[in-house]
Amino acid sequence: MIQPVTTELTSAVRIKKKAGELGFDLCGIAPADPSAYRDYYLRWISGGYHGQMDYLARRIEEKLDPRVYFPPARSVICLALNYHHQDKDASTTDSTSSSLRPGKIARYARGTDYHIYVKNRLHRLADWIRETFPGALTKVCVDTAPVMERELAVRAGIGWQGKNTCVISPRIGSWIFLAEILTDLELPFDTPEPDHCGSCTRCLEACPTGALFAPYQMDATRCISYLTIEHRDPIDPSFHDKLDGWIFGCDICQEVCPFNRKAPSSQDPDVRPRVPATVELEKVLEWTPDDYRQLTRHTAMKRVKLPLFQRNAQLLLEQS
Repeated sequence: MIQPVTTELTSAVRIKKKAGELGFDLCGIAPADPSAYRDYYLRWISGGYHGQMDYLARRIEEKLDPRVYFPPARSVICLALNYHHQDKDASTTDSTSSSLRPGKIARYARGTDYHIYVKNRLHRLADWIRETFPGALTKVCVDTAPVMERELAVRAGIGWQGKNTCVISPRIGSWIFLAEILTDLELPFDTPEPDHCGSCTRCLEACPTGALFAPYQMDATRCISYLTIEHRDPIDPSFHDKLDGWIFGCDICQEVCPFNRKAPSSQDPDVRPRVPATVELEKVLEWTPDDYRQLTRHTAMKRVKLPLFQRNAQLLLEQS
């Protein structure tokens, strides 16, 4: 005899179906339980590994327990959106055919600012949940919200946390944006994905600055992404020759990951590159604020101001 499908299971299936319709590539559900890494996170913060990212040291109790942040929470709907695209898809500059030297831009920053369109879709999904399940309470989270989104994504079966600290999906790799909806709905939880890193240490070996000082552990103050985006003071001279051509962000630990070898390219129009994969460093030093605004308009790059961008360009030129 076929067992009846429970109401909770049916609700989860409907939510996942709607998430797919809104453009999310992955959706899983996790319990709204406290973090299992409380002690580690507190040691990480006290050790200064977060550098100048002071926001990581604020609202810690909320970060470590979703129910402190949103007391009604019982389930966390975790979502992922693929942002991978081949470099050949990006707008190109003349840097490949001229003597001008290129500065590389991380993939995530080349499309429309994900904070805008991911949050938009999250709100639409949350609105649909409240309409479909009257009385349901929801709270949306994208990037800046005080939640441990990678841990939640792992709990929800989106992927496992790799040795490079990124969440890696066995289906689409690690080129993914994460987002969450906290809800008071009692939903069935998905099974976490096993760790598939095995004995591979490609990401640790490839990191030029030693930011991945041990498997699954990162010293953010040594990360090229941190140094070129978050670090507002002069960069320590010991890192000057280790930036590997990156002017904004870094993709090295993802580029070398075997699970990204066959990562599918997103067909999402919001992910399509708005800026080139590289910019000509010499020209960057000549840019006006208007030039920079034109490049970074509607992208995540706009949070870094022109002087910082030119600082990075100057450092890369000095090492060429």
